[in-house]
Amino acid sequence: MGRKLKIRDLTMRDGQQSLFATRMNQKSIDKLLPYYKEAGFYAIEVWGGAVPDSVMRYLGENPWDRLKIISNAIEGKSYLTALSRGRNLFGYVPYPGSVIGGFYKNAIKDGLGIMRIFDALNDLENVRESVEIINKLGGIADGAVCYTVDPKDGHEPVKQGFFQRLFGGKKPGQQHDKIFTDDYFVDKAVAFEKMGAKIVTLKDMAGLVNPARVASLIPKLKNALSVPLDFHTHCTPGYGLASALVAMMKGVDILDTNIWYFGEGSAAPAIELIYVFAKKLGIEIEADMEIVGKIREELKDIRKGLADFDLNKNSWPKDFDPLKDTLPADIDKCFDKAIAAAEAGKEQELLDACHAIEEYFNFPKPNLIVKEAEVPGGMYSNMVAQLKQLNAIDILDDAMKLIPKVRRDAGLVPLVTPTSQIVGSQAVLLAFDRKQGREDYSTKSNQFIALVKGEYGHTPVAIDPAFRELITGDATEHPYDVYSYEMPENPSLPECGGKRLAVDEEEYLLMQLLPTVAKPFLTKKRQAEFEAEKN
Repeated sequence: MGRKLKIRDLTMRDGQQSLFATRMNQKSIDKLLPYYKEAGFYAIEVWGGAVPDSVMRYLGENPWDRLKIISNAIEGKSYLTALSRGRNLFGYVPYPGSVIGGFYKNAIKDGLGIMRIFDALNDLENVRESVEIINKLGGIADGAVCYTVDPKDGHEPVKQGFFQRLFGGKKPGQQHDKIFTDDYFVDKAVAFEKMGAKIVTLKDMAGLVNPARVASLIPKLKNALSVPLDFHTHCTPGYGLASALVAMMKGVDILDTNIWYFGEGSAAPAIELIYVFAKKLGIEIEADMEIVGKIREELKDIRKGLADFDLNKNSWPKDFDPLKDTLPADIDKCFDKAIAAAEAGKEQELLDACHAIEEYFNFPKPNLIVKEAEVPGGMYSNMVAQLKQLNAIDILDDAMKLIPKVRRDAGLVPLVTPTSQIVGSQAVLLAFDRKQGREDYSTKSNQFIALVKGEYGHTPVAIDPAFRELITGDATEHPYDVYSYEMPENPSLPECGGKRLAVDEEEYLLMQLLPTVAKPFLTKKRQAEFEAEKN
């Protein structure tokens, strides 16, 4: 074989979060661990994202215990990885260094090897402290540059009046300067490496990076970096598999994938399809595909148990073992066509071939709504839910068309968590204002005010001071003061024999990071312990 490709498996974190609302419990995780120990993955993403919140909120489990159990089972055979939002960690408040340091210290002690760090604004000052702390503690800092695209021009509904003339930017149909160029992403990646990142990831949470852009961007990133380059994308709008193929062909070092029943759709590409492509390209996948097959069989039953949360319950993929099953001639030819089209730079032919492969295996079709709107799928579904709550689903189209305006007014922020939700909610409020005949931005969310004020960091484009004054009452940028953060109380519980709510540093960190979820979780835990002691 020729070149080797490392795999970061996302199944136990991003895969289940993207497809099953992070509802896989520890019992299911335990079934997989003996196989994961022998699977030979470079890294396994098991923590971060929504896991700490969800396992407490919905499963009544301790996220620290999950990390320890997985670490003890894997025994260092693969790196364990997690995802954090830099200064915000898993929450939405910028934390002081003492909280960030305490969190990373305990995470690495409990077995975490790689911490992937991103900032929703790509403001690297928000991640600098995290990179430094992780390196100091002996972990591996993985700097994630958030991929996004410039909003389309000329799509938002026209609103006449003073505020539209003041803040509306260029008229519909006029071209705005492009911000998110290849150079933009390369500069961010290089800055991450200079900061101390030992891996750099091009992280495309929304699946918006198309194959042609990958073909342009990956070689430039590889040429500019001396550390390994990881590629992360999702399949929601229909680019994921094709873009992953091009990334492989352009020399990416690490590729993020999921295992069959937890892959594709709104998740990352399935490793089984990547394996077929790799075999045809003479690239060696660094994973034991026989062991992957054993995990796949366990996941089949686990997915059945998650039916209530399955986003794609009507798109159950056909069973497939790439080591044993022979592909029909026409589907096998689609893999060849995809490779040939990628080599020739014929993007539509490449996409057609990959979509035919996915359709044969009954994976979800591309989401054309989010593809056209160029927004994350979760952002769209949140907007729909918000409008239903307001009994205003009729303004959904206008709200979608207003997203580019809100993004530009707010400094052209990337659409990733949490900015995607903030921009989406404000677009809904703006559409509602217009429907009611009010001036733009008569209704503002607290999160949007905080974003425009500067509390989330520096936006890719400076916000117009006049717009900041309109939204916040002050034209001056005001960053969040981390020193104003107040540590939560750790009360004693008389009903539990006077025990403290948090009995150790890890539990207290949960209270700091996720107070509204951790407090009821820990209260229930203390009550159960007290009852057990009485008996």
